[in-house]
Amino acid sequence: MKIKTKLRLGFGFLFVVVLLFGSISLYYMNQISVSAKVILKDNYETLSYTRDMRSILDQNDLPLSAELQAKFKEKLDLESKNVTEKGEGEAVNALTAAYKKMIDPATPLAEQKSALGVVRAQLMVIDQLNMDGIVRKNAVAQHSVEKASLYLVTAACFCFLVLFSFIVNFPGFVANPLREFSEAIQEIGRKNYKQRLEFDGTDEFSELAKSFNEMVEQLNKWENSNLAKIQSEKLRIEAIIEQMQDAIIGLNEKQEILFMNKVAAQLMNLEEGKVNGLNVKDLMKKNDLLTRIMKNEGNDQPIKIYADHKESYFQLQKREIVVPVYDDQETTILQTGKTAGTVYILNNITQFKELDEAKTNFIATVSHELKTPISSIKMSLKLMDDERIGTMNTEQKQLVEHIKDDCSRLLKITSELLDLAQVETGNLQLNFVKADPSEIVNYALNAVRFQAEQKNIQLELITDDRLPKVNADVEKTAWVLINFLSNALRYSAEKSKVLIEIAQKHHGIEFSVRDFGKGIDEQYQKRLFDRYFQVPTDGNNKSGSGLGLAISKDFIEAENGKIWVESEIGAGSRFCFFLPVAD
Repeated sequence: MKIKTKLRLGFGFLFVVVLLFGSISLYYMNQISVSAKVILKDNYETLSYTRDMRSILDQNDLPLSAELQAKFKEKLDLESKNVTEKGEGEAVNALTAAYKKMIDPATPLAEQKSALGVVRAQLMVIDQLNMDGIVRKNAVAQHSVEKASLYLVTAACFCFLVLFSFIVNFPGFVANPLREFSEAIQEIGRKNYKQRLEFDGTDEFSELAKSFNEMVEQLNKWENSNLAKIQSEKLRIEAIIEQMQDAIIGLNEKQEILFMNKVAAQLMNLEEGKVNGLNVKDLMKKNDLLTRIMKNEGNDQPIKIYADHKESYFQLQKREIVVPVYDDQETTILQTGKTAGTVYILNNITQFKELDEAKTNFIATVSHELKTPISSIKMSLKLMDDERIGTMNTEQKQLVEHIKDDCSRLLKITSELLDLAQVETGNLQLNFVKADPSEIVNYALNAVRFQAEQKNIQLELITDDRLPKVNADVEKTAWVLINFLSNALRYSAEKSKVLIEIAQKHHGIEFSVRDFGKGIDEQYQKRLFDRYFQVPTDGNNKSGSGLGLAISKDFIEAENGKIWVESEIGAGSRFCFFLPVAD
């Protein structure tokens, strides 16, 4: 049996176990729901009818008015249609007969009062029958609950044992053969070519073991052959250069081609071997790609080349060929070196580019998919906090508050990941408008004002009355300010102050947020705007994802601005960005 089939069967078994437990749970939950509904459905309505009829009799004297008789008759008819208990029908018939006698004008008053007593007695009988019914049905429902709980606990224990056994035993199915392969490969690395693997069965591991044994046998023959040693010494350098997957070009000190491997020749559409000894300057006149490579010195940007039937990316590396020279002298032996040429290496990074793009798309997809369940969790927590559903004790409320905080952090991280994905894929779209700087700042202040009030921190705005407008995306720029303010509030002590300043400087507007916290060490300031970098904390403050400042930098630079930080230990920090004035 193939490994893929075994894996499918294993995970299919898990799926069946989970599906079975879920089905049992749904069935018994439905049974409990039905039992609970039965208790209050009909009996409660009967009690309501009898209460209304008794209320008419208690509050009015005989004979009853026509209006009261109509109300009594309406309730009596409803009760006649809602007979649910044994003996209730006879009681209703007796009640109806006594009622008719009670309201009959021809009946003497004494007999009417006697009929009134019968009516009251029958109402008591109906009430008692329905109360007994409620008690009986409640007992049945309770029994159903206990029975369902027993079955659910039994099913849960069974599923737990099965899954636990699966978790303990199934990984060994893959891990044990891999461990044996790893140990065998280590032995081969120690040149122990007598190592063999034996696996029973017809799966991929058995086939791989068979191929491994054949390879080891060939290695053993090769190792013991004198010809192998001679060929290894003779072809070592050629094999290293020729078999490398990167394009390699070697030049001597006269700028003549020493070697060019097959990959480089195919990439530049040249014949391998025929270019050796030619001057590279002469070839550059006929080959544009070679010209780009030779003139790309000092540029760290990848080179885009059409290769493998698609646009591919290559990273150019340049290495000087240094030949050691030994000068014998009477006292010491000095080793010097001289340049014998240059080696150009083109590393194919297309796969890494594709992986990076796939990573970015994956982050964007996962972040987008996570926002919906996290928002749903926040809504559920809000409902849990509603006392109309039920009250919680102090510990439960604290747990709910902690969950709310974590959900907010997750939402912030997923939003930052989505923004990062837009930046990395080049899909960042900015809606440039001529905006008033004060409008941007007020937008950000309103977003964090509640957070500041919770910590009793004063937000002080310093600005000029008349500032020129800036050409910017209001939401993105306000997002940067909100990020600055959130960080300042996070690392500020309670009852402290945060300064927000807007000033015109050098044909632009400078926005700054200053806190009076403990400050940032100089060694960390240069890396603050790097992705995923977080300043080490003492554990008192929850750190974020390390993306906020990096995304802020991308936003501001996309608006032709610049961003920086000023900080000293013990004196707080000042985060700033500058945007040019709109034309």
